[in-house]
Amino acid sequence: MALGSKSQNNDIINWEEYFMGVAVLSAKRSKDPNTKVGACIVNENKRIVGLGYNGYPDNIHDNDAKLPWGKSSEKDADGNVKDRDLYVCHAEMNAIVNKLSVDITDCTIYTTLFPCNECAKLICQSRLGKVVYLKRKDEDDEGKHKAAENMFNLGGIKMEKYKPTRTIELEI
Repeated sequence: MALGSKSQNNDIINWEEYFMGVAVLSAKRSKDPNTKVGACIVNENKRIVGLGYNGYPDNIHDNDAKLPWGKSSEKDADGNVKDRDLYVCHAEMNAIVNKLSVDITDCTIYTTLFPCNECAKLICQSRLGKVVYLKRKDEDDEGKHKAAENMFNLGGIKMEKYKPTRTIELEI
């Protein structure tokens, strides 16, 4: 090929593959032994403006040793319930809190798991424009995901299930 000529490179991933890939990679930072979730917020210029994964508040020193990863109604010696859901910050929350931009209105959030109702509140309040999700977990739902979907519909936030067009191999 001559210098300066254009060629079609089929190895180039598209933007959706890239941003969902970043969300999947972010999920690998989670120490949650059961459910690893990642999120990536992208602005209209295709720039990443926020990343997050599910984990404990990071201002608690040695948080993994001090907080429970299980789901239980049992209490510890201090009377605290041993249920991780009471302590974990979800990936979407962390992406919003860790955002690089002051205003994320109309941005898109790529997340590996459809948001719960609590994260949907933050997404609506932040005025994000679109949610692209990889998987949806409706079993044990208790209405959390239906409530999220309802809020997104009422708030005009688009929802889209990510549909991979190919398997992407990472070579380093």
